[in-house]
Amino acid sequence: MQPIQLFKLASQQAEWLTVRHTVVAGNIANVNTPGYAAKDVEPFQAVMESTRTKMAATHSRHFSDANLRDSIRSNEINGIAVHPSGNTVNLANEVSKGSGIKREYEINTSIVKTVNRMMLATVRK
Repeated sequence: MQPIQLFKLASQQAEWLTVRHTVVAGNIANVNTPGYAAKDVEPFQAVMESTRTKMAATHSRHFSDANLRDSIRSNEINGIAVHPSGNTVNLANEVSKGSGIKREYEINTSIVKTVNRMMLATVRK
C-alpha cells in the first residue's frame, strides 16, 4: 500500500496559492505606479507536471512525473493594454484573480478536511 500523498499535494497547492496571492496583491498595490509591469505565476498544473512526486494511479496514463521548480514568473499578462503611464495592471482582472485564488483555497481546505475526517472515521472503528 502506498502512502497517501494528498496532504503533500494540498500543501504544495496552498503554498502556490499563497505565492500567487502575494503577486496579485503586489499588482493591485502598484496599479498607479508608472511603468509597472503586471506579474503572474506559472499555473499550478505546470508546477505539478514539473514535480518528482509520484502520484498513486490505477492506470498508467492517469498521472505523470515531473520536477518542482520556482513558479514565479515576471511576465506581462497577455491581452492587457499598456496604459499611457506604461502600467499594464488591469484592476478588474487582478480582483477577479484574487476571487479565484480564494475559491481555490477554500476547495483545497475542504478536500483536506473531508479526507482527514474519513481517515479518522476509519481509525476509530
